[in-house]
Parts: sequence; C-alpha cells; structure tokens
Amino acid sequence: MNLVAALMVAALIPAPTPVAPEYVALGDSYAAGVGAHREGCGRSPAAHPELFAAARGLSLVFAACTGATTVEVVEQTSRITPETSLVTVTVGGNDAGFADVMKTCALGSDSTCEARVVTAERFIRDELPARLGRVEQAVRARTSAPVVVLGYPRLFEPGGGLCLMTPNQRVALNRAADLLDETVEEWAGSSGFTFGDVRETFAGHGVCGRDPWVNSVSIPVSHSYHPNATGHRSGYLPVLERVAPEVPTRASASRS
Repeated sequence: MNLVAALMVAALIPAPTPVAPEYVALGDSYAAGVGAHREGCGRSPAAHPELFAAARGLSLVFAACTGATTVEVVEQTSRITPETSLVTVTVGGNDAGFADVMKTCALGSDSTCEARVVTAERFIRDELPARLGRVEQAVRARTSAPVVVLGYPRLFEPGGGLCLMTPNQRVALNRAADLLDETVEEWAGSSGFTFGDVRETFAGHGVCGRDPWVNSVSIPVSHSYHPNATGHRSGYLPVLERVAPEVPTRASASRS
C-alpha cells in the first residue's frame, strides 16, 4: 500500500468518541435526595448527585438509597466498575439510629431526648469507625478512583422561637451531628478520601430558622428532617463542586 492509499484509509477510520466519565453516588437518604422529591429508593432528580453530574457532564450511576446503613452501602459498591472515575458517599447516620433519635426527641421530654442522643453518641464513638472501615475496604477493592465523602448538616437553628423541638433538644441533636461529622471526617482522612463539610453552607438554614433548607415534620414522614431541594442545590452542591477533582473524559474504542 502506497502512502496516498494509506492516508485515504486512515481518513476513513472514525475518531474515538469522547465518553462522559462514570460517577458513582453511594449512600443513604441524604445522598439519594429524600425530602427533595419522591422517587424509587428515595432518589430525586433534585438531589446533589444529579445536579453535580449534570454540571460536570458526568454519567451518573445513582446507587444511594434511603435507609442505607454501612452494610447496604457496602452492597452498593457492586455498582462501581473499572470505568468509574469518581465516587461520592454519605453514610453513618442510619447506623447511629437517626430515625429513632429524631422520633424519640420529637415525642419525648428534654431528658428523654438527651438520653437517646447520648446512646447514639456512644455508638458513633465506639462502633461506627469499624463499620466505616468496611465501606473503605469495599470501595478500594473495586476502584482507585477519587472518593469524596460528604457529611451531614446541623439540622436545627438554635435559640427560641416556635419550633417542634425545644432549645435543649436542638442543642443535643446538633451536638450529635457534629460528632457524626467529626467521626466521618476522621475516617475519610485516614482512608485517603476527601471530606466535604456541609455545615457551613447550611448555617442559618436549619429547621426552626427563617429560611430552612431542611424539612421539619413533613408528609410523607420520611421526608422529615432531610434537606429540601434548596438544601441540595445551595447546601450540598457548592461543597461537592469545591472539593471534587476534575475528571477527564475518556475515549471510546473506535469500531469499523
């Protein structure tokens, strides 16, 4: 084959097509978007993984599911593939008994609430780190891609004002949220993951505030005490955009 013929053949071979990087979102209802919309597994088109994938041009594998504990998040890692370029995860709240803590405080006295929060805090200190470690092992068994761990907001604005929770209950619940975030952040750092702290972006927008980004008691009840659509867009998304690395597109193999 002469040079001219070779060039003509090369010109007929299609160039590789850019493929959107694969992004896998793992986690519980705070990642799925419960409180922002209602869909299967609580996944919402208004959730921050959907918004982030659209903004970055990523192909989203949305594995997060309401009610997920570390056990279920380990199972979710089966959605990670060799093509995965980025993973995000939010986990730990359900292991610590988030739903039961909120129910106890909403229906009980300050002392009952405090006792239940203390029990949850003991679990967070003593048992949660080992459970989080199993999530790290499951993720790293499947990928070396960057992993971003997103935390939880403080749910309540402090002080007086008309609110289902008393000021003392709000203080106790926010204290537990801080401990949970600190524990998750320490785990993320020791695992080589990046931690995204959303407490600052949510500050001033908790339940009992004038402009809440977190639902109070809602219908359906499962949406209660979860970020609303504004919380995902203005609370979670800016943090994820700031801490997540840029992921280059990859080229698909051309076929003749």
